[in-house]
Amino acid sequence: MTDKEYKRLSLKEFDQAAEKFDDNDPSFYNMCRKDYPDVLAEVVKEPFSELLDAGCGTGAMLGMFQKDCPDKHYTGIDLSGKMIETAKKKNLEGIRFVTGDCENLPFEENSFDVVTCSMSFHHYPNPEKFFHSLHRVLRSGGRLVLRDMAAKSRAAMWFFNYIEIPIVNGVLRRGDVHVYSEEDIQRLCSASSLKMESYEVRKGFRLHCVVRKQ
Repeated sequence: MTDKEYKRLSLKEFDQAAEKFDDNDPSFYNMCRKDYPDVLAEVVKEPFSELLDAGCGTGAMLGMFQKDCPDKHYTGIDLSGKMIETAKKKNLEGIRFVTGDCENLPFEENSFDVVTCSMSFHHYPNPEKFFHSLHRVLRSGGRLVLRDMAAKSRAAMWFFNYIEIPIVNGVLRRGDVHVYSEEDIQRLCSASSLKMESYEVRKGFRLHCVVRKQ
C-alpha cells in the first residue's frame, strides 16, 4: 500500500472508533489503556513542564497524567479529527488538543521536554519523518517515551510484520504498517541525531523505549 492508503485506513478506523474508544468493553483499545501507568512512571522519572502525546486518541492518557501532575502543560495530537473532537468534549483542564500528522508535528522548535507515543507508532508509514520532527520539537535533553508492539525473537517480529499485519490490514482494513526492532529504532535515532537510551520488550509483547535529544 502507499503512504496515503495506510493513513486513509488509520483515519477511517479511528474516526469510527472515536465515540466508543473509552468504553470498558474488552477491546484492543481497552487493552492498550493498561500501558498508560508504565508510560507515566517513565515520564515522571525526570522533571518536565511541557509534554506532547503523539497519537493521543481521545486524551485518556493525558487525563491520567493531568490528575497525577496537575501543574504541567499538556498537548495532544492525533490524525483523527473525530478523536480530537471527543477529547475536547471532556473539557480537560490544562490540556490542548490538535488535529495533525505526527510525521510533521505542527509545533515550534524546542517546544517540549517530553513526547509520549503509546500504541500509535506502528501506524506511521514514514517513521523517519516522525523522528526528525521529534528532534525539532524536543528541547535539549528532552525525551521520547515510546510504547508499542514488539517481540523478543526475530521469528515473532517477522510473523508480526509479514503475516499478522498484512492479514489484519486485508481483512479488518486497518492501517497498521510495521513494528520495530532495536536495530530499527537505533537506525532511526542515528538518522535524526537522537540517542536511544533503552529498548525493552515487556510482558504482553510491549515495546518500552526511551530516546533522547542531546
